[in-house]
Amino acid sequence: MRLEPGLRFWNYAVFATLLATGAIWLVADMLKTSADEELWQAIAANVLMLHGMTAMIALVVLGAVIAVHVRHSWRAGKNRMSGAVMVGANAALLITAWGLYYAGSDLLRTFAADVHIAVGIAWPALVVAHVVLGRQTRKRAYPKRSRADFDRVEPLTGVVAGLVPATPKTPHPTLPRNAGEGRVGPNNRGGRDKPGHDTGQVPLST
Repeated sequence: MRLEPGLRFWNYAVFATLLATGAIWLVADMLKTSADEELWQAIAANVLMLHGMTAMIALVVLGAVIAVHVRHSWRAGKNRMSGAVMVGANAALLITAWGLYYAGSDLLRTFAADVHIAVGIAWPALVVAHVVLGRQTRKRAYPKRSRADFDRVEPLTGVVAGLVPATPKTPHPTLPRNAGEGRVGPNNRGGRDKPGHDTGQVPLST
């Protein structure tokens, strides 16, 4: 099941912002010990605040994706393998983000930070793989129709949708009332073969 255009836009926009701010923070954190230490510390702090704010928005978007996309696709049995990997990756990001804020042990915080960074870097590749596999699944489930099949279905679809007027039925041609007069044969009806009526038949000579 493909995401709706609006939800797909916000999903990509929010997670792209998370990826960009995370990458900028990672670079700034490594450069905090350089000559421009104060500059990079300020950049790291501001970017980290933006990253955290975007993560809160991502929770709302992720909830909508679970309700609209994950639940229906899982019930339909579509793309379950890569979908489960995506759910696991997002769960790992959420849990490690919680650990970065609330873990009391320095060792646990270091572990949570390493896992969070690793999964965040791998996340774009996981998304691309999930999208590609999903498109292949749709192609196998709904193969392309031939042009002849499309031509047979398209007019009916247009008529049902009210886009194309229905082709009026051509009435059968009717013969005029006197079209059958003068015919020769035993099937001439309508009172013309009654006794005393000239049917136009030539009597056989004996």
